[in-house]
Amino acid sequence: MTGATDSATPAPPPYEFKDALGHPRPLWMLFMTEFWERFAFYGMRWALTLYIVAQFFDGDASGQGYASRTYGAFLALVYATALFGGYVADRIIGYQRSILLGALIMAAGLFTIMLPNQDLFVFGLSLVIVGNGLFKPNISTMVGQLYGVGDDRRDRGFTIFYMGINAGALVAPLVTGWLASVITDTPMQQNYKVVFAATGAGMIISFLWFWFGRAQLKGIGEPPADRNGMKSMIGVIVGAAVSVPIVYLLIDRVGAEILAWLLATLFVGLAVMLLVEAIREGKVQTHRVIAMLIIFLFNVLFWMFFEQAGSSFNFLAEGIVDRKMFGGWEFPVGWFQSVNPVAIVLLAPIAAMIWGYLGRKKMEPSIPRKFGLGLLGNAIAFLVLMYALKNLVGADGLIPFWPLVLVYVLQTAGELCLSPIGLSMVTKLAPIRFVGLAMGGWFLSTAIGNNLSGIFAGEVSGETGMTVASALSGFTFSFWLLLGAGIFLFLIAPLINKLMHGVK
Repeated sequence: MTGATDSATPAPPPYEFKDALGHPRPLWMLFMTEFWERFAFYGMRWALTLYIVAQFFDGDASGQGYASRTYGAFLALVYATALFGGYVADRIIGYQRSILLGALIMAAGLFTIMLPNQDLFVFGLSLVIVGNGLFKPNISTMVGQLYGVGDDRRDRGFTIFYMGINAGALVAPLVTGWLASVITDTPMQQNYKVVFAATGAGMIISFLWFWFGRAQLKGIGEPPADRNGMKSMIGVIVGAAVSVPIVYLLIDRVGAEILAWLLATLFVGLAVMLLVEAIREGKVQTHRVIAMLIIFLFNVLFWMFFEQAGSSFNFLAEGIVDRKMFGGWEFPVGWFQSVNPVAIVLLAPIAAMIWGYLGRKKMEPSIPRKFGLGLLGNAIAFLVLMYALKNLVGADGLIPFWPLVLVYVLQTAGELCLSPIGLSMVTKLAPIRFVGLAMGGWFLSTAIGNNLSGIFAGEVSGETGMTVASALSGFTFSFWLLLGAGIFLFLIAPLINKLMHGVK
């Protein structure tokens, strides 16, 4: 039975909130908490591959493949641990405690990666991964809990929240890239350590913002009644401490290729758990979980190519893009990472208005068709790179500045059709008792895509570093695969909509 979901009258959320700018007031507190967490994450993300090559390979381009694979494994595990973080919050300590603990662990990791030792660097990455797993899925889940079942503001609320994510991602590379560039009397690997220090400070601000703002939530995200004592919290802290060396081994010893198989196995296990719970709730819920899992598979493909931003696109910007501007000033590599969030902040309100207008006209694309648009936007971005690498390479072996900027803008348009809609989709289609676990599944699908992105970027760079020929070959493959997937998703959209049983 789907009456509550399909009803014309929205059911109230568990707690009533006063509105601020048309949305529940706690949304804006969560917005700023996420802003600072994303400032921390994206502030260090752009520098990782460049730092690895500079610090541990003395700047030699042969380190690009290792750096890309490490970066992909790091991103994959950041999102994969969200699966466990969602379960911990659902069943043990609640969303609020999970966010606070995750923020502290992430801050410790960001300060640790400043230390000039490769083992300590990987250990610091492991702390960031475990902390992010506790933080990331649970703040997104709480956004969904601010709205009643059937409240048509939910998608728009997630789009606004997504702007918070990207506002932090916008500011971070500009600030941290500027910090790296103004310290001129030291090697770049030393400058990157200033970047990591700034992002650690940003994570502390995120912790404090949520600590003082959580009273607004009126009980949302509190631990289960039988798990409210310190015993559960201590157990989770011990579990996190045990997880860090395991994550370290996955990055340092297992490698990206084997990790891909492990993540795939984990995804299958997650799918089984969700399906078993859905079967208990009946045919309609089972169909909805199947629809959600199909969308997850397309999400893998999107992020495999979108996440070239921190790996192959970084090396492209560093070695194959002409970054000379007026007066001989050189555009910092890290600043390319701000193009995507700038475009998000500019385009997200437009996207929200378009979806709202089409919704009022009963013409809004369905969830799978929005995902198909996302894949096609990503495909067109790679078509631009194909054109530039075929036709615009100058005598100096460089392509102009604008194609890479346009790539980020086109990918952003695709992302807005997919990512915030996916967060909202999970809160609508998941079994009610396992929304946090399902949100972890969403991030697990992103994790698989991110790990594949590192493997793919390593292939583009090869053993000697990226060349125009290797970039053209890799990005041509990307275009055709994304184009085919987008068209296929459009064709099967009616079947997926049928499985959703009226969920929009």
